[in-house]
Amino acid sequence: MTAQPLPSCLGVVAAAGSIPIAVCEAARKQGIDVFVVALKGQAAPSIERFPHRWVRLGQVGGLLGALRGAKCDDVVIVGALRRPDLWRIGVDFGFIRHLPTILSLARGGDDAILRRVVRFFEGQGFTVRGAHEIAPSLLAPAGPFGAQMPNEEHHADIARGVALLDALGPFDVGQSVVVARGHVLAIEAAEGTDKMLRRCKTLHQSGRQRRVGVLIKAPKRGQELRVDMPVIGPRTVEMAAVAGLAGIAVMSGEVMIADQAETVRLADRNRLFILGIDRTV
Repeated sequence: MTAQPLPSCLGVVAAAGSIPIAVCEAARKQGIDVFVVALKGQAAPSIERFPHRWVRLGQVGGLLGALRGAKCDDVVIVGALRRPDLWRIGVDFGFIRHLPTILSLARGGDDAILRRVVRFFEGQGFTVRGAHEIAPSLLAPAGPFGAQMPNEEHHADIARGVALLDALGPFDVGQSVVVARGHVLAIEAAEGTDKMLRRCKTLHQSGRQRRVGVLIKAPKRGQELRVDMPVIGPRTVEMAAVAGLAGIAVMSGEVMIADQAETVRLADRNRLFILGIDRTV
């Protein structure tokens, strides 16, 4: 597939985390004008160093109007979306106008919802781009990155985890599993990766002298990667270390690494490996 040409102006709908900032920085380095629509209660205050407008999650009209006012035909929707306080989403007329579509977003699993989000923006005349299209350096590389290396036991756990994720894909279950010595310790459900790793801490045997087990993270086959590419970062490494795991394996080219230098530094300090894999592992 031929890559799309880079836009002259990019609208960034920014939720939480460092990835929205990384996308804006990458866009600017390529000569792309950036305008950020920052979601209140979600986006980091540091996003304000870029041209921006703050909107509440329910201000659909304000969000669309801000993007059109900045003449941004291309949009990236990026960042972790924390569960909002429904009393503070700030509904506007645009929300009411698009209410049937917005209500339809609540039906189905995550994949179906996110595909509808993409279709909604496309229906409003925007081209939805993936964060990785603008900032490919965010993508996990192939092979180990960091000082630690996986052993044969870890590779066997990784292969089992990848097979399990592939089998679970049609059920729209989460993007991560933890496997230790061939045993499946946890499967990510609606709670997210961090809470899954907290559960793993209690499942590990007490008194163990060495780290065992691997967090395997990968998108489901056919997942809408433009708005839902899996991400790991420093927090993931910290939680994996607390859970007593030996390392993290991510699908190269299909998972983003937030704050990569800090992520690798923490992994090295905690003696965890990070490995970029492919689906033939």
